[in-house]
Amino acid sequence: MKAAALLLTLVSAAVATPLSLYDNAQSHLGDLWPTSYPGFDLDLSAPRLVQLDGHDEPVVMTELEKIQAKVRGIRFFDVTETPDLGSRANLRTLQKPSYPSPNHTEAVRSVIDTLEIQNLRDGLDKFTSFRTRYYRSETGKESQRWLLSQITEITDKFAPTALKDAISIQEFPHSWAQSSVIVRINGSSPTDDGVVVIGAHLDSTNNWPFLPAPGADDDGSGSMSILEAYRGLVAAGFQPERAVEFHWYSAEEGGLLGSQAVARAYEGRNVNIVAMSQYDMTAWVKRGTREQVGIITDFVDPDLTEYNKKLVELYLDIPWVETKCGYACSDHASWLKAGYPSVFTIEATFENSNHGNIHTSNDRYDVSSEFSFDHMLEFSKLAVSFAVELGGWKKAV
Repeated sequence: MKAAALLLTLVSAAVATPLSLYDNAQSHLGDLWPTSYPGFDLDLSAPRLVQLDGHDEPVVMTELEKIQAKVRGIRFFDVTETPDLGSRANLRTLQKPSYPSPNHTEAVRSVIDTLEIQNLRDGLDKFTSFRTRYYRSETGKESQRWLLSQITEITDKFAPTALKDAISIQEFPHSWAQSSVIVRINGSSPTDDGVVVIGAHLDSTNNWPFLPAPGADDDGSGSMSILEAYRGLVAAGFQPERAVEFHWYSAEEGGLLGSQAVARAYEGRNVNIVAMSQYDMTAWVKRGTREQVGIITDFVDPDLTEYNKKLVELYLDIPWVETKCGYACSDHASWLKAGYPSVFTIEATFENSNHGNIHTSNDRYDVSSEFSFDHMLEFSKLAVSFAVELGGWKKAV
């Protein structure tokens, strides 16, 4: 088929990818890149079903071809395990929610004032200490377990006793070792079945997956930004009127695998997702540029995107800037595919993001002063405002 022929052309070119695409620390490997590593469960010849932008039908490609396509900047959904995601999307888009103007200003600001940069530093220091958080590696599973333990510890330490009864923390298992993590704060309303989702992805990757991938910016930064938002909210006794969930997805780097699995499960249960916001890369302020929040405008819900801009204007110390990311560029795309309203905010315009270091062993927080924990905190503020304004909070009225 034509799509397959195009794909073969692209991945054939990827085989000849120059070493300059990889970081300097890896260049000595040349043609001797390892095809295995202790603790990895990755079969490079395994067939996968992949959905490419602009093609109606998915194509079959191997894990190796998928990796090569990713290096070439080709974005895709790996739909091997979720071929039917979005089967009900048309029905759902006919019942779109509306978003009132933000009106919980005092409550949001009271939580924002308690957010701490040191928590971001401490969390990211540990999260990047794993050799890699690749979803098919033992250290990827270990990093996920550490994150789960941190969430549990934060909840036990900071949540008031009454709120603890409303919180559930669970692993969402997949066919690979690394689970996604879902934290739910139940809503107090007996009539509102809506759910607000705040997400990031917990995995990391190197361009060649068997090599080290600390993943500080992609997406350790987003993962820690929303974790600190969660800490601030539970410490304040946040009891939303409608349920608010925090998601950390596995296997985003493998083709949005984790978020697709979660979205399909929610779609199958007909869960009423009112709004989903993705936080992927929240730390980089390119030297010589203005510090801004990148508001993605393609492959997102336009109404919720406008609402997100209002939250930035009201609660952040920096402005927003519109930018585009492309097809299937992060986990919000899985929810949009299922017909749920979703948005995506990133550290800058897409062009000014941290493209030089992500997916290499140089994706570290100490690689440059351009990596900013202050910038990460702005996204924590945004996550807090998203949760309170869309989840509601009677205490705030």
